Amino acid sequence: MILEAGDWRAELLPEKGVAFRSLTLAGRDVLRRIPDGADPNNGFHGAFIMAPWTNRLEDGRIVVGGVEYRMPINRPDEGNALHGFIRALAWVVEEQAGDRATFTCTLDHAPFRCAARLVVALSDAGLSFALSLTNTGDAPTPMGFGWHPWFARSAGTRLRFRAATIFGRDHRAIAQGPRPSAGLNGDDAVLLGLDTHFAGWDGVATITWPDGTGITMRAEGDWASNLQVFAPRGGDVLCVEPVSHAPDAVNRAGNAAHGAMRVLLPGASLSASLMIHRA
Repeated sequence: MILEAGDWRAELLPEKGVAFRSLTLAGRDVLRRIPDGADPNNGFHGAFIMAPWTNRLEDGRIVVGGVEYRMPINRPDEGNALHGFIRALAWVVEEQAGDRATFTCTLDHAPFRCAARLVVALSDAGLSFALSLTNTGDAPTPMGFGWHPWFARSAGTRLRFRAATIFGRDHRAIAQGPRPSAGLNGDDAVLLGLDTHFAGWDGVATITWPDGTGITMRAEGDWASNLQVFAPRGGDVLCVEPVSHAPDAVNRAGNAAHGAMRVLLPGASLSASLMIHRA
């Protein structure tokens, strides 16, 4: 599916978790384009939705109503469950126009029973992206969600944002040891090899390319305070991921203090929105 408006163009894959195959601004790749035939959800490309949790669950463990559940381990080298199930589902296209589309999907994987709704729209101003996740089960359940973009990054690209807290990581790549932070403002020297979580984010992040142009991302709702940043060495990508909770917050009280998974009552929802525009 292709959406277009002004200088913006997006290609979406509803049958693959509504992954973004591409997002361009005046012909320039904002996201690293998914190659033909590649898996949208495995590789340094595109963008996908994370739900009903984000980042890592240690041992895949989550306790709901006193019952322990184990989610499938998809990071066997770490022993962690990563990024939830929503990205693997086919979504239904509820509405579609040249510059706007609405998608829905449902998930039933104990202990999670939920429904998601996504609205993606393009305009001259940029990309807007609104997501909700509703507990359709009959028990209070902790849930979370986020968006995982692989932004195109050339040498000299700079990332700037403000945040109150930065986390370290343990030997299993799970966030730990929160400490005060001013946020981040730097290029390759700061970014390369970074894979960490920030809390107390103000909801705004700016990526500036070496030619001085760039984009700004503005998050609201349940995405307005937590951010995951990943810039792998040897890759031409930069992940700046708005999320609703800190990694493994359901199992680690110290992490939950900086962004807990929300326990949704039956019928209750998480909701968030994102805008990406020229910097």
